[in-house]
Amino acid sequence: MSKSMIIKALLVASVAFSGLVNAAGDEKVRWRLAETWGPNFPIFGDAPKNMAKLVKELSNGRFTIRIDSANKHKSAFGIFDFVKNGQYQMGHSASYYWKGKDFNTMFFTTVPFGMTTSEQYAWFYHGGGMELMKSVYDKYGIMSFPGGNTGNQMGGWFRKEINSVEDLQGLKMRIPGFAGEVLAKLGAKPTNIPSGELYTALERNTIDALEWVGPSLDLRMGFHKIAPYYYTGWHEPATELQFMVNQKAYDKLPEDLQKILVAAMKLAAYDMYTQSTHESGKNLATIRKDFPNVKMRTFPKPVMDAIKVANSELLAEFASKDPKTQEILDSIKSYQEQARAWTDFSDRAYLDSFSAK
Repeated sequence: MSKSMIIKALLVASVAFSGLVNAAGDEKVRWRLAETWGPNFPIFGDAPKNMAKLVKELSNGRFTIRIDSANKHKSAFGIFDFVKNGQYQMGHSASYYWKGKDFNTMFFTTVPFGMTTSEQYAWFYHGGGMELMKSVYDKYGIMSFPGGNTGNQMGGWFRKEINSVEDLQGLKMRIPGFAGEVLAKLGAKPTNIPSGELYTALERNTIDALEWVGPSLDLRMGFHKIAPYYYTGWHEPATELQFMVNQKAYDKLPEDLQKILVAAMKLAAYDMYTQSTHESGKNLATIRKDFPNVKMRTFPKPVMDAIKVANSELLAEFASKDPKTQEILDSIKSYQEQARAWTDFSDRAYLDSFSAK
């Protein structure tokens, strides 16, 4: 089915669900969305733009959403508070940025050694993930929705090769979320830096290494010019961005516009995942062809073993302090075991068949 056909189907469904047009059907609704990303930021920034375009089309112009990028609101990591306080009706960011406010938010982006994208989407929509996310965000008056997935993110760009756990000692690395705490446990010095400052920080030796996304976005950032070692991932196997909606603002919407908004967010998130997959494949081919200086690596087994142990110990420590953390972890573990059995029996077996002798 083409995208235009999907849009038409969604329009028909949204109208049907809302009982045609309600009494306030002619009312114009104008919202603002604050995003973590800079203006015209590729892929990440396309998701809210696509969502806003769909909302306008599906509502026949009754509902429009203006997007303010980080250069306008001046607070790339302030989106949570903007939406919570009602300064903006919506936001687009990543849930793990708020772990300092509420540790349990990070689980709705991704976790080290967690689910693949398809497994995680299944957990969100069929395995209780949305309900758990709601239980975490309700107390802040925020509704959170999947906002687009990057797929498996890479382990990062390093100036020097990582051959042992000792090589992580004192390593200054831009790496957000829980993965930063895992590496800190092994002696690294993690930090979080907005995307617009990453290249400069690497160039000026403020950091020794960084992870960003993957070939889809990394190539255009120029990291390969400074840090030639490019490692495969472990820390973000299915990085989900998020749409945040102020609950009070949502409750004031007519029912048909509520349903249009939810449908538009869902479709925009899917579009971002397919776009990211396409760009990663294309840009990986470019790296291999045009930049032979890039040395693609996988972390040695002793390093990965140490990371896994540190990750498990830290998760157990946090879970012992908060029943909600334990509840979310139990849900993720249980669902991942079930979904992974199918992934192994289907996708892994299919891919392994190509290398079978």
